[in-house]
Amino acid sequence: MLKKICETKDYLRQQVTSNAKTAIVLGTGLNNLADELEIQQGIPYAEIPNFPVSTVKGHAGNLIFGKLEGVELMVMQGRFHFYEGYDMQTLTFPIRVMKAFGIETLILSNASGGVNPNFRIGDIMLIRDHINFFPAHPLRGKNEESLGERFPNMSEVYDRALLQKALDIAEKEHIPCQTGVYIGVQGPSFETPAEYRMYRSWGADCVGMSTVPEAIVCHHAGMKCLGFSVITNVFSDDCPTTDTHEDVLKAGAMAEKNLTVLIKKLIPEL
Repeated sequence: MLKKICETKDYLRQQVTSNAKTAIVLGTGLNNLADELEIQQGIPYAEIPNFPVSTVKGHAGNLIFGKLEGVELMVMQGRFHFYEGYDMQTLTFPIRVMKAFGIETLILSNASGGVNPNFRIGDIMLIRDHINFFPAHPLRGKNEESLGERFPNMSEVYDRALLQKALDIAEKEHIPCQTGVYIGVQGPSFETPAEYRMYRSWGADCVGMSTVPEAIVCHHAGMKCLGFSVITNVFSDDCPTTDTHEDVLKAGAMAEKNLTVLIKKLIPEL
């Protein structure tokens, strides 16, 4: 693992000149945020040593280096998922590379299904905590102390100061924002009505198929983490969801304008 991380970091250093301290992972339906960047260089995942390749529609599959509001960024235009067949170490490998590259703050975004009945399609939810319901853990196996401690404290995976800063900006810009708990599941099937009710009884506000492994590794590596979840469908007993992946992409596009404004205002504050 350490050898692969160094190989990938060294390759990126040869390709780009960047002092980025902040990285963003763009989830389903949110790739157009990259259009706001002053792009210095984009590298397809397939060209990066040891990087997996995204296979999901809506994930462009590029690692972009550029500036947003004058701030240098590393941006993943699309991510990797457990349901694609990748193991946890592989799908979180880019987060390890970010740390080695010098990234200090990671912003994660995703599309998710609303479990909280007060949510509406197109809402932006800031993740204050998560439930890990994946069948495997990204820290499973022999621990490498240089990457992080064996038993990390998980009481504050999502940085509270960053969360409050984002909420303050949302209020100032009149962008409706929710806060809540994200439950991560393996997918790729959408949830049954019984599963939605179960997740709600556990305290989840939304459900998705990503983010949690990345957040765990980010926290393990000692980086700050902030998570945004776009609510693309909402379940209720009166109206069970019948959404398709195309519906998810459309709903993500609905919220993208607000999320773009929020991130553009937030980045200089970091």
